[in-house]
Amino acid sequence: MAGRKKLWKLLAKIFGFLFSAALLAFAAVSLILAKPQEEPPAIPAEQPKLAASPALEIQDENELVRLVSSFPAPVMSFMSGSGMVFVSAVSADTAVSGGYGRIATLYWQTAEGEPVTLMSIYPADTLSLLEEGYRFVPVTGPSLFGKTSVRMENSSTIRLHTSTEEGLYVVLLPRSLSDRVSGICRSLQLFTVNPEN
Repeated sequence: MAGRKKLWKLLAKIFGFLFSAALLAFAAVSLILAKPQEEPPAIPAEQPKLAASPALEIQDENELVRLVSSFPAPVMSFMSGSGMVFVSAVSADTAVSGGYGRIATLYWQTAEGEPVTLMSIYPADTLSLLEEGYRFVPVTGPSLFGKTSVRMENSSTIRLHTSTEEGLYVVLLPRSLSDRVSGICRSLQLFTVNPEN
């Protein structure tokens, strides 16, 4: 009789162990199947290259709308009331792999006469168009259009750049304005012209 009890206890422990193992295996399979599958990151569509067109130069801030309307991406410029003084601007094509891209370069000055250059570059994936000779610095660039910019310097100039899905944006300013970088960048905005207007 005692032998049967021991046998039943042993069998009950074995069945209990097997049952627990089966439950754990079932729970693991359920969790694996229930885990949402991560979607692969979306590959941005390649921006179309441009046909060659003549350069556009302007000397008056009121003509900026003409430059912005002819540019294939939003153009970076200062908001009105920023205290910056417009000097001139040019939009010109540049050769890129498979065709042409375009660079809009706007020249501004601070009220004290310090130069600030803004470049809007199309297409957005043309980092190779940026001038060499700059080095990274251990300072994070300010936010531009909701994205942290990359700050680089050479002996005389600070360069900030960031990109959106539509364009690559570059700010060039003298190192003498180092303590004003964030304030200057807060006055920047992307401008487009509604073709219906």
